[in-house]
Amino acid sequence: MNQPDPGPAGATGVLEHPDAPSSISSPRTHAATTPVRPSRDPLVRIFVRQVLVALGMTGDHGPKSSNWQALAHPKFRWYFIGSVTSNFGTWLQNTAQVVLAYQLTHSVFAVGLVTCAQFTSPLLLGPWAAVLTHRIGNWRALIVTQIASTAIAATLAALKFSGALTIDWLFAGALAIGLAFTFALPAMSVMVAGLFSDNENEHERARAVKQAMAMDSVSYNLGRALAPAISILIFTIVGFGLAFALNAGSFFLFTLVLLYLRPRVKQQVPNRSRVMNGLHIALKEPRVMVLLMMVAAITVASDPILVLGPALAGHIFHSSADWSGVFIAALGAGNVIGSLRPRRPPSIRRVAAVLGMLALAMMVFSAAPSIWLSIAAAFGVGMACLVAGATARSLLIGCAGDDVKRQAAIMAAWAVAWAGSKPIASLADGSLAGVIGVRATGILLAVPALLPALILVLRPQIDNLSFAARWSAWLDGAKGIGTAHS
Repeated sequence: MNQPDPGPAGATGVLEHPDAPSSISSPRTHAATTPVRPSRDPLVRIFVRQVLVALGMTGDHGPKSSNWQALAHPKFRWYFIGSVTSNFGTWLQNTAQVVLAYQLTHSVFAVGLVTCAQFTSPLLLGPWAAVLTHRIGNWRALIVTQIASTAIAATLAALKFSGALTIDWLFAGALAIGLAFTFALPAMSVMVAGLFSDNENEHERARAVKQAMAMDSVSYNLGRALAPAISILIFTIVGFGLAFALNAGSFFLFTLVLLYLRPRVKQQVPNRSRVMNGLHIALKEPRVMVLLMMVAAITVASDPILVLGPALAGHIFHSSADWSGVFIAALGAGNVIGSLRPRRPPSIRRVAAVLGMLALAMMVFSAAPSIWLSIAAAFGVGMACLVAGATARSLLIGCAGDDVKRQAAIMAAWAVAWAGSKPIASLADGSLAGVIGVRATGILLAVPALLPALILVLRPQIDNLSFAARWSAWLDGAKGIGTAHS
């Protein structure tokens, strides 16, 4: 993928016919016996090849490895089991609260508001949360946040079982869970890396940490793949309260795993705000800024599946709003299948290409004439999200180099770009759906993810436009990250 492209056939300037004889044949004889007729086929193939080259989708070179190899490490295997359990419970509750918010209010804006509440804290409190978390200790912060999350989910379950759960309580619960998540997120990355401290080979440790980071995202998506469909069965047969109660139990089990994995050595961490340091780096280095904006575009483009799902199923397809859980399950299943794809050397062009695929799949999801096509498109969105997100994260780690403080700063900025863009997208979904419609809103939020691929494909035509040319230059400067740091 990162090797120089040999160029299309006929690199000497002559478009070769696919049935042309070998070079030992006489040109005079060939000209006499095989009349050359104009054909559009070679031109079409060359155009397609140029598009693929522009997007970095040609070639299949470089070492391949699976992120699932990280599970061979005993400590990380325990962490992964606990994380999958916790994320399974989280998505039981996420699915239940989306459907419940819609049933209580019949408003897409209310659904967007509840989703926004859950992810507002990482955007507003991220810089201060990271500093405070590392001052009190990453492991201790994880334990406190998991116990708090257990109590919050248990409270929501009790309110629902007693019949006292209103949209206001649902909003408050989502806000509190998001606050706990804000303090847990920076500690989790450090915790995962610390599980491999007993590896004597530094190169192998670095590779294992990268695989574990990717698998940490997979654990989140495994929960999103499995839990929504089960959540539908739970709240249609038993009730929403059981989904909240199971989430409380999953947080408690994860707490027990963290107690078992308690680190023996205190890790040294920088005291300054990692997020602000990461933003300063992004302002100075365009390639980091481009990658962070791509990460935000992934979140924005995929958000309508969660927020618009109930209205799309209920008002557009005239089915039960419970089908929104199937949309979420398809999205998560796509994430899991995407994680099984062998790793290839990261490339900024690959991120742009997969972002384009994500945008197109999201547009199909929003405009599909049948609910089954929307489900299939949600699966495609999930695959594209995982591949684009994992590749962008690998490139950001490559940008960080071997400096621990720089790594912490850039990954803190990544966390804000990933989670911090969620409330903005959710508010946009909820607000625009009532103005321009559900379908148009989903298509509109997919547009930013399409722009990087369009810039790469249409670059010769946009170099004279100052703003677009600047973006093109940023992408050109970032495209070598994979070869430099992989």
